Amino acid sequence: MLPIISIALVPLMNPPLVIRPRAESVEGQPILRPLPSARRRSVGPFVFFDHMLATDYPPGRGMDIRQHPHIGLSTLTYLFEGQLQHKDSLGSDQRVSAGEVSWMTAGSAVAHIERTPPELLGQPKRLHGLQVWLASPKDHEQGPGHYSHHPAASLPSSDALGVSIRMIAGTGFCLTSPVPVLSATLYAEVRMQAASTLLIPAEHAERAVYVLDGEASLDDQPLEPCSLVVLPEGEAMSLYADSECHLVIIGGDALDGPRRMNWNFVASDPALIEQARARWAAGDWPVVPGEIGRIELP
Repeated sequence: MLPIISIALVPLMNPPLVIRPRAESVEGQPILRPLPSARRRSVGPFVFFDHMLATDYPPGRGMDIRQHPHIGLSTLTYLFEGQLQHKDSLGSDQRVSAGEVSWMTAGSAVAHIERTPPELLGQPKRLHGLQVWLASPKDHEQGPGHYSHHPAASLPSSDALGVSIRMIAGTGFCLTSPVPVLSATLYAEVRMQAASTLLIPAEHAERAVYVLDGEASLDDQPLEPCSLVVLPEGEAMSLYADSECHLVIIGGDALDGPRRMNWNFVASDPALIEQARARWAAGDWPVVPGEIGRIELP
């Protein structure tokens, strides 16, 4: 009689979801936008992800995003190169440089602009960065607006074994950012030397990796540059730098219910979006001091 051999079957790991971005232009600034996508509406609180591609502006030209409204979200602008001027209907007027965080919570109604600082228009300049939107928890959707600016030196960082991490917002890798996020969030900038390794723990329910530059592998599977790779939940994964690379990791807790997104508005209740559209169309909206031009409803 042949011996009976027992084999334990190990379940296969769910493969990561790869979201290839759409190429678009915002007021002349070329971008790649992987979120929102029909394949994935959010990752943690992140419902919108714009990669502002590195762009050289000649003298006399620059980014100019005219006055526009938001509800139910926080915007976070983070630059790798260049500068922008942020102004909003809360009275904020802040120059934002590379490595700094510009954080605005819209609440029930806010308007803002982002443009190249006027003093820089007469010279050549380069802009490269990210803007993300984080959906507000339901109990903050209709709260008051808020703005804060966080210098580069205020963002915690670590540097070990060829891996440099800066915590842009939220918590992770034993780092906590001062940015006042409204729910559990992970938003880290990572720079890796060739042949270095980073373990991405499963401490956040949802996580995704976006490689800005260079070549990297996730558990021995090559990552597509400029694609958002959503990691399977509950599984720690190992990131390996095949070359010197630059990337961001986003994530956090799943949203507390589905969200509707229409133009610049995010809400759990479609009625709030319809009210916001009607108010903006009617001119019944807080105004950015000193600003006349605005972006009309599409």
